[in-house]
Amino acid sequence: MTDDPTPTTDPPAGTRPPAHRPPAPPTGRAATPGPPAGRPAPLSAAPPPAPRRPAAPPRHPTDRRRPDRLAGRITRGGDGPCYGLVTDDGHEYALHGPGLGTVAAGSTVVVTVDPAAPAAACGPGTPVGVVRISVVR
Repeated sequence: MTDDPTPTTDPPAGTRPPAHRPPAPPTGRAATPGPPAGRPAPLSAAPPPAPRRPAAPPRHPTDRRRPDRLAGRITRGGDGPCYGLVTDDGHEYALHGPGLGTVAAGSTVVVTVDPAAPAAACGPGTPVGVVRISVVR
């Protein structure tokens, strides 16, 4: 011991706080088991929040359609180059596409179109040129 009257910053013996240690992982039956190695953690058991009801119908169509693509039923089929198409909304098109092969009347198709050739007269409906035609069923 020394005769130095200067106080120390250390607490008195026996009252020193324990050294900082990270908490030990839980053990025993109360511990929640983690996912097996290589598997993601399970989803929450709580149900997801309910979606809010929209205040009004959308102002614009929510499904964006390509302007160069039509879908509908062939009304005038055959070996081409002229075909007739009616879409689900009742719009009639006069399709012109040489070299596309035979398309049966009544077939449901998806058609990629471009502006019609001015000389093509393929019957009633809005005239359009056919780039590609795919039979859906």
